[in-house]
Amino acid sequence: MEATCVTHVGICVRDMEKSLAFYRDALGMKVLGEKTTDPSEGGQQGGRIQNYKRQRRVRRWVSLAYGEGATPTLTLTSHPGEEPDGAPIQLDQVGISHISFGVHDVKALANELTAKGYQLAGPAESFLNASGEMRSIYVFDPDGILVQFNNPDGVV
Repeated sequence: MEATCVTHVGICVRDMEKSLAFYRDALGMKVLGEKTTDPSEGGQQGGRIQNYKRQRRVRRWVSLAYGEGATPTLTLTSHPGEEPDGAPIQLDQVGISHISFGVHDVKALANELTAKGYQLAGPAESFLNASGEMRSIYVFDPDGILVQFNNPDGVV
């Protein structure tokens, strides 16, 4: 198999509106599509939806990106009226531990996000390198999922 790219990353969220306030409003991602569906659209096996831990009645998803045609996209999924199972994991646990976005000014973004009430995954000073520069931070999204922001250009 020769894959051409990562098309999207999907995360299940507890509260779609809080998640949209973070990813769309605070981070500036654009909503590309939104749909409420029957969760069985991916197929059922033995009366249970094969990609789910337990039976669900409805699925809402919202696809976001930093622009039309940009990949990968981020797909937020929720199940209105139903509480999701599980808890976010940390970097040393099996599973997708975080998502990461490249930004030019990590420190300015850290200041902006904390001013908006979002929590860094540690004290701001802990993200400084030996030269006192902030090139990478981790922030918790509204569900406690780790989101990294780093400077892929190496320029502070």
